[in-house]
Amino acid sequence: MRARCKKNRLTVAFVALGCPKNIVDSEKMLADIGQAGFIISDDTDNADVVVINTCGFIKPAKDEAFEAIAAAVEQKKRGKVRKVVVAGCLVQRMGAELAKEMDGIDAIAGLGARDDIADIITRSLAQSARQKPAIYLEPSDRRIGDDTGRLLITPGHTPYLRISEGCDRACSFCTIPAIKGRFRSKPAELVLAEAQELVRNGAVEISIIAQDSTYYGTDLGIKNGLSRLVKELDKIEALRWIRLMYLYPAGIDDELIETIAGSKKVVNYIDMPIQHINDDILKAMRRGDRKEKIAELIEKLRRVMPDVVLRTTLIAGFPGESDEQFEELSDFVRTVKFDALGCFGFCAEEGTPAAKMTGQVPQAVKNERLERLMLTQQQIAFEKARGRIGQELVCLIDEVDESGLGRGRFYGQAPKIDSVCYIKSVPPGPSAVAKASIFAKATTDKMAGQKAHPTIRSLKPGEFVGVKVGGSQDYDLLCRAIL
Repeated sequence: MRARCKKNRLTVAFVALGCPKNIVDSEKMLADIGQAGFIISDDTDNADVVVINTCGFIKPAKDEAFEAIAAAVEQKKRGKVRKVVVAGCLVQRMGAELAKEMDGIDAIAGLGARDDIADIITRSLAQSARQKPAIYLEPSDRRIGDDTGRLLITPGHTPYLRISEGCDRACSFCTIPAIKGRFRSKPAELVLAEAQELVRNGAVEISIIAQDSTYYGTDLGIKNGLSRLVKELDKIEALRWIRLMYLYPAGIDDELIETIAGSKKVVNYIDMPIQHINDDILKAMRRGDRKEKIAELIEKLRRVMPDVVLRTTLIAGFPGESDEQFEELSDFVRTVKFDALGCFGFCAEEGTPAAKMTGQVPQAVKNERLERLMLTQQQIAFEKARGRIGQELVCLIDEVDESGLGRGRFYGQAPKIDSVCYIKSVPPGPSAVAKASIFAKATTDKMAGQKAHPTIRSLKPGEFVGVKVGGSQDYDLLCRAIL
């Protein structure tokens, strides 16, 4: 039976770190904490308990987690915090060593203990100061959990929907399989139930997330699993946008492309991490792709969906990367002109095959290559932003400041990771209705059937608004609402 806090209600401050998949876990834990009777606080300096849900994927994420843990432990030493509980991926990766390395932690909870977080907090509060840290660890490859009933920390109109956990790809640089175990698909009926719940609570856009969304259903013996799932999600009437994140290039086949192109709700936005383009580097990375296939896939995507927005992720300075191989990557970026691009310097993560490879690239060289790639992409992105001046788009409003200036996104901008649209609201008057032509000649066929309210006078989060791009500021678009 779940322990509940009935007297002297205690405060729990929660720190959510890491990727969207971690965000989903944090939201599930927050719901569990709230339902157990604790008061959820954002004051990590003066809470009874501080819970930190960590990421442990690469060194920068680990460093961020260590910094957050150290800050909580320091407040505990000052008597302002009673207990410190650390959860998530870093715990799963380091195990009991984390408690030894970071003195002052009261409990560590691995991924398998996510749904027990309220009980773990209660037990920690009952521990004496002299007791050793409590350790809650079990294999991470248990069946994927139920993510319904979350307490969202993302805007309610644009939540994440996780469809799987773990990964079978075994890239030589990646720690995810070791942390999260084998790939496990969430049963379709559970995915659909969660999607329906999110929509009932106000979601109009859902971002599908997984380590590799294209792999969905493979472990269940389902062919074209992602395509079949998307077609079911497409039937949810109140859902307006479906965004597919993290599509492994080798998993994007004709069936999936046709499904995306034919869907009225899946936006023409492809987040496709390619990591590199040189065949020898790709082989060393244990990627299943090669340059020719990646180039052909990009050409096919743009042919079938001329308005597609392509985002990718690259690694600079992988072991053995020569100047010539890096130049090949740079040339590819200049030629292909991705709409958005993220790049990371290679991190030699303990336990990965790549960390032991010969030819490790000096940090200074990695930094220089990383900067060159990002400057190359910056020029491309700025040019693409200027190229949208004069276009009419449909934007989803995410937030509005006190002056009425809105911040939103058109279909080619994913939450949190891409550029945004800054939108001036419609001035009062009949001209707002007269300018409704945006929806008669929408930017894509998918948007043609989507209507905005014809008498909008101000912007509201969660609403779709027609805009005209009047300018750009670096990566972002400067727009005026025209409906």
